[in-house]
Amino acid sequence: MGSRFEGKVVIVTGGGSGIGAAAALRFAAEGARVVVAGRTRATLDAVAARAGEIDTRVVDVSDEVAVTEFVEEVARTYGRLDVLVNNAGAAGLASAEETTTEMWRHIVGTNLDSVFFASRAAVKHLRETRGNIVNVSSVAGIGGDYSAVAYNAAKGGVSNLTRAMALDHGRDGVRVNAVCPSLTVTAMTDAFRATAGVSEAFAAAIPMGRAAEAEEVGDVIVFLASEDARFVTGVNLPVDGGLTASDGQPRLFRS
Repeated sequence: MGSRFEGKVVIVTGGGSGIGAAAALRFAAEGARVVVAGRTRATLDAVAARAGEIDTRVVDVSDEVAVTEFVEEVARTYGRLDVLVNNAGAAGLASAEETTTEMWRHIVGTNLDSVFFASRAAVKHLRETRGNIVNVSSVAGIGGDYSAVAYNAAKGGVSNLTRAMALDHGRDGVRVNAVCPSLTVTAMTDAFRATAGVSEAFAAAIPMGRAAEAEEVGDVIVFLASEDARFVTGVNLPVDGGLTASDGQPRLFRS
């Protein structure tokens, strides 16, 4: 593995499992000092045990005060911040009339508020290093889903927050991008994917015929954070096996 991030400090939120863990491990393998935030000590410790350059913090990133103090503490401890990966997420299936206020606040708080709070705290540090932010949005941040109003609203917010921050901070040398995965094999989607017919339906809809692996999304996050993407900003990049390449019309013929 290369050393594109040697000497760099990277924060990954929601890094105890899934896409966040995959990205954290890849950053560490490429020389970064990675600080992973999450809610559960056991999962954070499991990720840290897999790489020597990963530190961990238990943080509720939807809490404005907690996540702001976390970002400041990392920058103070390591003397810099080069990359912020906003990955923390929560999902839920419900229509508007089925969505409780508690569900709405949990999903929007975890998926959108956390991105704003962490990014706001990080910008001044990233300006000093000409660093960047990579947000984890979703194909649900590009188009709508059935029975997922809170999740769709939150991820749509992440996608447009990405664009707005890219415009505001491009001349500061701070890039802001997002990845937009489709269904991905993670602990968060285990129960959903185990539901009868779900995996088959997604396999039929996705041109590549399967869900993404967490590492496949993590690798794209690392690319966007790297100097290889130094002139890329404001992008919401689908990592979806071709799902959003379709205009929605049915597949009538097989080649």
